[in-house]
Amino acid sequence: MEGAYGVGKAGAAFDPLTFVKRPQVILRATCWLFSIIIFGCISSQGWAMNAKGEEYCLYNEDSNACNYGTGISVIAFLASIGFLVGEFFFEQMSSIKTRKRYVIADLGFSGFWAVLYFIAFCYLTNQWGKSETPLNNIGVNNVQGAIAFCFFSIFTWAALGYLAFLRFKQGSEQAFAPSYEVDPNAAVAAAEGGYTSYPDATDPQGGYAQPPFGGQPQIGLFPAELWLLVLLSRLYDDMHLHASMVW
Repeated sequence: MEGAYGVGKAGAAFDPLTFVKRPQVILRATCWLFSIIIFGCISSQGWAMNAKGEEYCLYNEDSNACNYGTGISVIAFLASIGFLVGEFFFEQMSSIKTRKRYVIADLGFSGFWAVLYFIAFCYLTNQWGKSETPLNNIGVNNVQGAIAFCFFSIFTWAALGYLAFLRFKQGSEQAFAPSYEVDPNAAVAAAEGGYTSYPDATDPQGGYAQPPFGGQPQIGLFPAELWLLVLLSRLYDDMHLHASMVW
């Protein structure tokens, strides 16, 4: 049974296979791998030495382009590890507020990093289009590979943001859902045994039971009937006394 924000309730047994198959975990691991490829490509052969012995960036000699691509990839690498750990402990979070904060952080970071990777793709592609071909094509594959995986990372981080949004939406809907479930057996029992005025109230009469005239015949007379019977009895006695006097 699912708990708040689309995962099992806190304290449930951990299933490694189910954890690995979770879409958030698969996409997070993919983002982690892509970040390694991007900063690895730029760091290894994204820089070259000119004739003066000075190091320059292959992206049109724009050091900001190399630093930007490396910087967001390193942060994405660390964030992916952090969110993977968060996914591991997510089911153990007994507080709904803690789960909500985690989901909001995931939604905000994933969406923001998808935008940063989009900027990186456009920036690096533009600078590479203005660059001269390096001597002996050294570093060309690495530079182009970094651009390609920046493009792929846009979709992986956007997908994570979308999944986080679905989690947040599900959690919000559960917050306004009724906190009880109707038990059909209890409803039938209440219909047969009578209903009390309030669920937690104690009715000294035992609730609303059968109607007073629908079951056994009532024993005893009403005051009006009793008065009429006494009157008739006295009238009969007077008539009997008068008849005796006449005879």
